[in-house]
Amino acid sequence: MAQERERGITIQSAAVTFDWKGYRINLIDTPGHVDFTLEVERCLRVLDGAVAVFDASAGVEAQTLTVWRQADKHKIPRICFLNKMDKIGASFNYAVESIREKLKAKPLLLQLPIGEGKTFKGVVDVVSKEKLLWNPNSDDGKDFERKPLLEMSDPELLKEITEARNALIEQVADLDDEFADLVLGEFSENFDLLPAEKLQTAVHRVTLAQTAVPVLCGSALKNKGVQPLLDAITMYLPSPEERNYEFLQWYKGDLCALAFKVLHDKQRGPLVFLRIYSGMIKRQLAIHNINGNCTERISRLLLPFADQHVEIPSLTAGNIALTVGLKHTATGDTIVSSKSSALAACRRAEREGEKKHRQNDEAERLLLAGVEIPEPVFFCTIEPPSVAKQPDLDHALKCLQREDPSLKVKLDPDSGQTILCGMGELHIEIIHDRIKREYGLETYLGPLQVAYRETILNSVRATDTLDRTLGDRRHLVTVELEAKSLETSSLLPVIEYAASVAQDLSQASREAIENGLHSACLQGPLLGSPVQDVAITLHSLAIHPGTSTAMISACVSRCLQKALKKADKQILEPLMNLEVTVTRDYLSPVLADLAQRRGNIQEIQTRQDNKVVIGFVPLAEIMGYSTVLRTLTSGSATFALELSNYQAMNPQDQSTLLSQRSGSS
Repeated sequence: MAQERERGITIQSAAVTFDWKGYRINLIDTPGHVDFTLEVERCLRVLDGAVAVFDASAGVEAQTLTVWRQADKHKIPRICFLNKMDKIGASFNYAVESIREKLKAKPLLLQLPIGEGKTFKGVVDVVSKEKLLWNPNSDDGKDFERKPLLEMSDPELLKEITEARNALIEQVADLDDEFADLVLGEFSENFDLLPAEKLQTAVHRVTLAQTAVPVLCGSALKNKGVQPLLDAITMYLPSPEERNYEFLQWYKGDLCALAFKVLHDKQRGPLVFLRIYSGMIKRQLAIHNINGNCTERISRLLLPFADQHVEIPSLTAGNIALTVGLKHTATGDTIVSSKSSALAACRRAEREGEKKHRQNDEAERLLLAGVEIPEPVFFCTIEPPSVAKQPDLDHALKCLQREDPSLKVKLDPDSGQTILCGMGELHIEIIHDRIKREYGLETYLGPLQVAYRETILNSVRATDTLDRTLGDRRHLVTVELEAKSLETSSLLPVIEYAASVAQDLSQASREAIENGLHSACLQGPLLGSPVQDVAITLHSLAIHPGTSTAMISACVSRCLQKALKKADKQILEPLMNLEVTVTRDYLSPVLADLAQRRGNIQEIQTRQDNKVVIGFVPLAEIMGYSTVLRTLTSGSATFALELSNYQAMNPQDQSTLLSQRSGSS
């Protein structure tokens, strides 16, 4: 993307397929910036293994932690690559220590660097006791030599590597019983005799078991250390056969794939990336989308090979395909060969469930767990250049939403304006930029607003009656309900019925009541923000025969609004985790500035020559922070933000906010 080249960051994941020493590798490069967490989340769903890339001078950064936790959640085996070994300030030991300390992972050092920073020349392979030196004059890193370490030429290095190899063998033996037996049996006297293949097989097993992570190093800029990294990927990370996906047993070799990304191509229309878990895909194949419950046809099949798209007739399980012709498939949809194939898989799962006396929620599990979409925290209005362009803007936003489900678009019922909801300032800025570049629309963004929420602090009762005669039907509902605050956090209201109400309530009336209560909670009494953390009990309900469900909803909704108005109300604001990395000289101005922003500093860590300030700060106070921080620290500091939770505002801040809002509206 043009924006990626300009900003030097990854925004959208790119997929590429290539061959290396007889292996086919499908690589997906994911973004690291917190605004694009969803991109990472949906790619991790389709990976078998991952390479975590670190900056050797910074070690584990805020973003590393976020992405590492996501990989833990999806149970993905991984390798660590310490990049930028040739950068001033690079430190192999520091970076390894930070992996051990902050990620609580066990690093297996498979390589040691030869030199650091300006003196970085190559790496030593700890497993095979060889040194790999890159030709300093070669820019693309293809030219390197591999030599065994000899007592004569490198006595010091050989000693260091032998110690590192022995430590590695002990470490792996601790984690893998099969390897421990081998080591204690045949090679207990002399570890040097242990063949490299045996050690590699054991490292492969502990990587798959996720009890440890292999660590390699190099520099991507000059491609130093890339070849051994590719060897390590084929040697230690799992092939598709080695990953056990629970749902596959029900499909019995039928097609099952996950759409994990959609791109819009001017000529070809939507391009859908699919990860094939089982079966195969051919062009001109009709497929069934379980989530959308629709059948579509794949017109062409492409392989994202290196930097071009190669057209292919078919593709088998374990691969990533790029399909043309799927108009209704969106990110996170499960694709199967036909509706009957999905039902057959469903029945197999149910039979298995009955044997094990499980609930029959198996049908749910056939949908490859879609992607959890985070709640947006920022929103702003977006206006087309003229009313005539509104349909074009709607179309552009519809396409962008299919590509990026973390972008939400809604209409403001009062003003009729279109509202964009996103994950952060950068996210909304890039969407704005893409509408201009890709759809040729110059749009106007209103000021960024914070997505507040509301709740109540006490318990209140209210009653309401709705009595209307429409035509010859009388609609009459009387309801009494109580709303109170919940101890735990819940976005949706927790609804309970008194025993007298519950016993003769039809399913239709129950749904009408719940719709009414949910709609009343969408707009709270203070700011019109969603109301959360409330429990509602229906104490009594009288419905005249023939009353429509819409009237029941309307009455219940009005009654709850009445109750919420009477209650003691509280605004909740999004609280962000903030991590600022700053040099010592600028620490005090940064801290002074954060204190003015109602910041709460948790700790200040030292990372080599830098200080890392970790704390919480309300989102409302951190708008435009990047510009302020740049000015305060002459551009030397960096920061990372992610949503921590929603917390109650203190009375003083709350009344300031309310008076601002009432003044402006």
